[in-house]
Amino acid sequence: MVNDMADSGFLAGGWWRSPAAPYNARVQEHVFTLAWFHANARPWNPYAGDATLLAALDAALGHYLSLQHADGSFPEYSRNEHGLAPTGFGLGYLAKTLRILRATGALPARQAQLAAALHRAMTWFLDPANRTVWQEPLRYANQTASGLAGAALALRLDPDPALSAGLTGAFARIAATGVSPAGFFHEEGGHDMNYNFEVMLPELADAYQQNPDPHLVDMARAFTGFLSYNLLREPDGSGYLVNVAPSTRTSARWYDEVRPDPDRTALNWTFTRQVPLLPAFMTAREDLAAARAAWAASTEPVRPLAKQDTSPRILTHGLYDERFPSRRQRAAAIADLPYLRSSDFAELRRDGGLDFLYVRKPGLYLGGYFGERASRGRTGLTFLWHPEAGTVICGLNDNDHACWATVFPGQVPDSDGPLPATYHRGAPGGPAWTGGHAPAAFGIRYGNASVTTDVLVTRRTVRRTVTANQPATEQIPLVLRPDDVLTFTDGTPAASGGSATATADGFDLRRGRTTIRFRWGVALPATLAAGTVRYFRDGSRRFHALRVPHQGTFDLKVILG
Repeated sequence: MVNDMADSGFLAGGWWRSPAAPYNARVQEHVFTLAWFHANARPWNPYAGDATLLAALDAALGHYLSLQHADGSFPEYSRNEHGLAPTGFGLGYLAKTLRILRATGALPARQAQLAAALHRAMTWFLDPANRTVWQEPLRYANQTASGLAGAALALRLDPDPALSAGLTGAFARIAATGVSPAGFFHEEGGHDMNYNFEVMLPELADAYQQNPDPHLVDMARAFTGFLSYNLLREPDGSGYLVNVAPSTRTSARWYDEVRPDPDRTALNWTFTRQVPLLPAFMTAREDLAAARAAWAASTEPVRPLAKQDTSPRILTHGLYDERFPSRRQRAAAIADLPYLRSSDFAELRRDGGLDFLYVRKPGLYLGGYFGERASRGRTGLTFLWHPEAGTVICGLNDNDHACWATVFPGQVPDSDGPLPATYHRGAPGGPAWTGGHAPAAFGIRYGNASVTTDVLVTRRTVRRTVTANQPATEQIPLVLRPDDVLTFTDGTPAASGGSATATADGFDLRRGRTTIRFRWGVALPATLAAGTVRYFRDGSRRFHALRVPHQGTFDLKVILG
C-alpha cells in the first residue's frame, strides 16, 4: 500500500473501494491499517515503529482530511458529494486511528486535526434534520449505524455534552427508523443478509463497546429473531444455508459451521449474553481455537491478499477482546431455533407491502417472500428444508435462472415482480389465516396478471398448482450433494454436477435415508442441469436447476420422507 501511494498521500493502487480516484474518501480508510501496523509490535510485524510507514500515514491522513467538506461530510463518487457512507464509515476509521496515535504519541499535529475533523463530521451526521443520514425508514441502515459507532468512540476520546445528547437521540432514532417490523435492518427497500448480519450488526456491536445504549440490544434481539427463520441449518453439521432470495443487495449464500479468521461477523459476540439465541450463528470458541492452531501448524503458504480484497473493517474489530460462545452454549442456542424447537408453526412477518412467510410441519420447513419486490430480491416460494436431509430447494436472488418460479419465454420468471399473496386454512378459498400453529393443510395463493399459483402444505407434502395464460416452465432450484441419488421416474439416472434429460412424470432425490419425490402427474420432457454456484467453503453442495416445460398448467407435488 505504501509503495502504491501517490506523492499527495492518495492511497492509489485500488487496494480498497471503487472508484480508486483521489476524491473518494473511502479509499483512504486504510489509514487505520497503516496506523495499526506502525503501532503494534508483533514477531511477524516488521513495520512497527517504521519511520517510512509513519511518514506514509502522515501523508495519507493529510489527503484524507483535505477531502472533508466545510459541513463535516466526505465524498465518495464525486468530489462535490456529501455522502452518507464515506462520512459514516470515515467517523469510525478516523476515530480509531486517533485512538492509536494518542496511545503511541505519534503525529501530534495530525491528532489535533483529526479531533477537529471528527467534531465537524459528528455535527453533520447527528443532525436529525440531515436527510442524507436520516430518512424514514432508513435506506441503508448499515451506513447510518457505522457513523454512530464512530461517533461513540470519538466522544469517548473527546467528550462533548451537546454531541453526546445528539448521539443518545440518534440511537433512539435508528431503532425507530432502521429496523423493520419484521425484524430485519432496512437495506434498499428490504432485507439483505450480508449487510444485516456482516456489517450492520457488527457496527451496532462496535457502538455498544463504547456506549451500552439499550436500543442497541433491542435491535440486536429483533434481528436475531428474524435471522433464526432465515438461516437453514444443515443436519450434517456443515453450517447454514441462507434464505437469500429476498436479499436486496448482495448474495451471501451460506455460513460455514466453523468460520476461521477473517470472519466479518466476529464482533457480534458482543450481544451474545443479552441475546441468548445469537450464539447459534457464531463459531464455538473451541472450534475457532482448533482452526487457528491448524492454520498455524500448516506448511501451506499464506495466500497474499489481493487488491480490493483488503477490507480494514475486520482489523478494527481486533481492538476489542473476544468472547465467543462455548460449544455447549452454542448447542443450546441451536436447539432453540424456531424450526428445530417446534415442528408445527406458521409465521408471517410483514413490513408494509413485504410478506415473509415461514411454515413448519413435521416433515418440512417452507419459506416464501410475497407482496412487493424490493430491488434484487426474488418473490414467491424461496426454500424447502427437511429435518434429516437438510435444504433441498433454495432460490437465489439477482438470478433469473436460479429462483423458484414459473418462467415465461425469454427466461422471464414471475418472481421478478410483485407477487401479492393470500393465506388460508385448508385449500385456497377457505377462511383467512390469522397466524399461530399451522393448520393441518395450509394454503397460499399468489400471482400476477399472467399466472396464479396455489400452494397447499400438509405434514410431509407441498403441492404447487400453476395456472398461466401461456406456455411456461416450472423452475426448481435444487441444492444437491455429490452422493445424492437422482432418478427420473422413467428410470433415467442423473448425476450431481452433470446434466440429464428425460420424459417423465416425476423425479426422485434420495439423500441418506430420505427420499424426496417430485411428481407432476403427466409425462413431460424435464431437465436437471448443474450450475456454477457452490455452497460452503469446501464446495460440498452445488446448485442444480430442475426445469419442466408445460403448456400453462402444472400441478407439482413434493413428497418429503
